[in-house]
Amino acid sequence: MWICPKCNRSFKNTNQSHYCGKVETIDDYISDQPLEVQPILEELRQTIHATIPDATEKIAWNMPYFWQGKNIVGFAAHKKHISLFPGEEAVEKFSTQLPGYKFNKGTVQLPFDKPIDRSLIADMVRFVVQNGL
Repeated sequence: MWICPKCNRSFKNTNQSHYCGKVETIDDYISDQPLEVQPILEELRQTIHATIPDATEKIAWNMPYFWQGKNIVGFAAHKKHISLFPGEEAVEKFSTQLPGYKFNKGTVQLPFDKPIDRSLIADMVRFVVQNGL
């Protein structure tokens, strides 16, 4: 059993990857991530904002989300990728356009070593909004 010295949570694996801390804004969330990851998160954020400019930013489940009457899309940084949460229907709809990405149910993993496909992300977000998902 390993206990994180920062948040005191227990994990079965030593140095378990996790997010500890309480953030209030997406700016806080991004600034808490490693320096090399911050520009990628900001690019993702700007892509989502450009697609749904009227969405409200919020933190839910300690992750950034964009909200329009309900959560539209969220994301979270991990050790080797960013998880994008557009929902199960969006992932199913765009699964043929996700070669090279790992995905399941409502999550797409965006690896740090691959450029963000801004147009694909915008299409997924647009799909979620247009279909009221």
